[in-house]
Amino acid sequence: MSSTFCAIQEGQVNALALNKDYTQVAVGGRNVFKIYLIEDDKFTEVYNLRAPKHLGTSFSCNDVAWSSIDDNYLATAATNGHVCVWNLTKMGKAMQEQDYQEHKRTVNKVNFHTSEPYKLISGSQDGTMRYFDIRVSTAVAIFYSNTESVRDVQFNPHNPCAFAAVSENGSVQLWDVRKPDKYYHQFTAHSGPIFACDWHPETTWLATASRDKTIKVWDMTNKPSPEYTIHTIASIGHVKWRPQRKYHISSCALVIDSSINVWDIRRPYIPYAAFNEHKDIASGIAWKGDPDAFLSTGRDCTLYYHAFSDADRPASRANAQAISLNTKGEILYAKKIVVSNNSTCKSSIGLMRKSSTSVVPDHFHQAASLLQYYVKNVQQRQESEAFLCFAKNYALTGRSLSEMCDHNAAVAMECGKKPISTIWKMIKTMYGEEFLQNTETHTSRNRENSISGLVPPSVGIEHPINDQVNRDDDNPVAQFSDETENEDQVDHVAMYSNGFPTYLNYRTGLPKGDFSFGENELDMEFDGIGTELRNSYRSFQPVQPVQPDWTLPSEAFPIRHEILDRSPPADQFPNNSPDINEDPLPLMTSVHDHPQGLLTVRVLPSKISWDPGNLVVAALKHHALLGDIQTAVCILIVLGDQRKFLTDLDETIQEQWILGYIELLTRYQLWNIVTQIIKLSWIPSINQLNQQSTRVNTSCSKCNKPLQRIGWLCDRCHSSEYALCSVCHQVVKGLYVWCQGCSHGGHLVHMQQWISKNSMCPTGCGHFCEYR
Repeated sequence: MSSTFCAIQEGQVNALALNKDYTQVAVGGRNVFKIYLIEDDKFTEVYNLRAPKHLGTSFSCNDVAWSSIDDNYLATAATNGHVCVWNLTKMGKAMQEQDYQEHKRTVNKVNFHTSEPYKLISGSQDGTMRYFDIRVSTAVAIFYSNTESVRDVQFNPHNPCAFAAVSENGSVQLWDVRKPDKYYHQFTAHSGPIFACDWHPETTWLATASRDKTIKVWDMTNKPSPEYTIHTIASIGHVKWRPQRKYHISSCALVIDSSINVWDIRRPYIPYAAFNEHKDIASGIAWKGDPDAFLSTGRDCTLYYHAFSDADRPASRANAQAISLNTKGEILYAKKIVVSNNSTCKSSIGLMRKSSTSVVPDHFHQAASLLQYYVKNVQQRQESEAFLCFAKNYALTGRSLSEMCDHNAAVAMECGKKPISTIWKMIKTMYGEEFLQNTETHTSRNRENSISGLVPPSVGIEHPINDQVNRDDDNPVAQFSDETENEDQVDHVAMYSNGFPTYLNYRTGLPKGDFSFGENELDMEFDGIGTELRNSYRSFQPVQPVQPDWTLPSEAFPIRHEILDRSPPADQFPNNSPDINEDPLPLMTSVHDHPQGLLTVRVLPSKISWDPGNLVVAALKHHALLGDIQTAVCILIVLGDQRKFLTDLDETIQEQWILGYIELLTRYQLWNIVTQIIKLSWIPSINQLNQQSTRVNTSCSKCNKPLQRIGWLCDRCHSSEYALCSVCHQVVKGLYVWCQGCSHGGHLVHMQQWISKNSMCPTGCGHFCEYR
């Protein structure tokens, strides 16, 4: 049965405080200021100091503190700068014993002294801390922090004269109440504002919580040093040490997370316990004198009493296995090792797990984990090196398609990637500039031949005919010689049929390229596509003339006697074509005009069309399936306008490939190449990535206020010193470089020269600048 209970309030609660006996709790907010009696299973209201007779402008509580010595005194910090002291022994307005109005801005924190009942201290948004004696109507000491805001002040329980103050600039200051002139020690604890701090009740540890999503534990014995660091998922607003547990600390966030977590600082990666009752951000924590119960308030207008036995244990639901991959392809893998409770765990990597007992204990036993480290083998490293080599050396623009294909094929060959080199050569063969030139030559030649009557206008032949053609009006005859007038003119022929390139070549059967597709020479990277390519190319296999060096006999076997031709005359076959008995020679002007070795054809064969687009698409998809989207994307970019023939490749797939390649390049921090890929992209959604604006927030080097205008003028101090060079003290009109730590900068050349010889800022501010 749960022991947790709550009380609903009229408004948001900003803070709470317990009396010295932990029997009563005071809660305060904008519209709430009450005191409750803590009973076994409920809260009973004792005082409502927000009643009309007590109502005042100074009662909007930002913080509440209860004297740890005298139960009759309460102090509140107001948002209007008031610090009020309440005496519960009095009635009506007389309960407000003191009303200090010395702070100029919101009071963030108020605290009673740990050993003197009449002393308290406050920290304000005006950057000051004021030390009060409630028997005096004014502050007895003022401490100037020289910071924009003081977020929290806490008396040191081990030194009654010392207190710690944390500020929004990330620094911690240690003060002596007897010396208000200056702090006796200061150090930077966080990279962002510090919202809370708390002294450990047993040791000299100081815990600080910051907006940088960390809780740090500092050993204040001598020089402050961080002992432990806890990383959280949100900015931390409040921290409190758990009583009687040296290594346990509780925290609640300012945003996002409404849970209250209790951490074991020795295990900073997962909470020891979690309380999820609040539906909105928790605003305060107070332990009830023992480690088994605490109270909390929140913006959900609730006051909760939490029993530690009802806590959720995140470690019991933690995944005992984990894996991590870095940019080099190296893998860390951790898995759980089952270890008995009596055995000793010697592993340095451990996961704290809950013991299997009926009563939930306050300690965890160590569950061993085995950490395995995997590195890339030689082949994987070569793949990564090849990717970088291709990305840096591929030619994607600025040259002709053939030149880019030749260059990229050479790069692939140098990296030992012969299949990729072959792909580039194939792309050149299919879509190179020679293809376009021969198309134009062929078209013009066909037009001339059709005009002269040698070749029909619909027929295209690349190599010239040696004027060995005779025709009649109805039956053109083309004759091809075994030799050509000019070998350079024997090239592939491409026609556009139905909008697609068609490859025609009567002499070689293949487009001109850097390699041939013979039966034994075809070496494809993949079997399925290779078979289709091989079958397609075999249909174009050239027929080379063979000069016989022997003569076949007229008969296979010696005949016994002469065979008499008893076939009937040709005119006895009525179904025979009337041309069968005609002498073919009349088709020619003269038998002597046709030397031996010429082929006479009556009808030119039809041209075979072949569109390589579907094979190219299949090859690109195959590479993408293997994870090589680099080759697919680069080929698409190099193809340029020829991409319109790849009708089987959806634009959505192309976009996914390009985005994937950009992501891979980003992992290797190849920003220039990423920009080039985006610029060369033909897809609008990717090409517009370079059009997105980039905003750089800068601060004034004089007052550190963020600059909101486009120019260099500061809205606060109206200074334009930000635009001055720290070295030459002249206005910077060109490239400006500055340090993100101190905001000082100047001309790029001047700052490079300065930082090459000096490490400190040239303005003399004392900051050690780093210009990268």
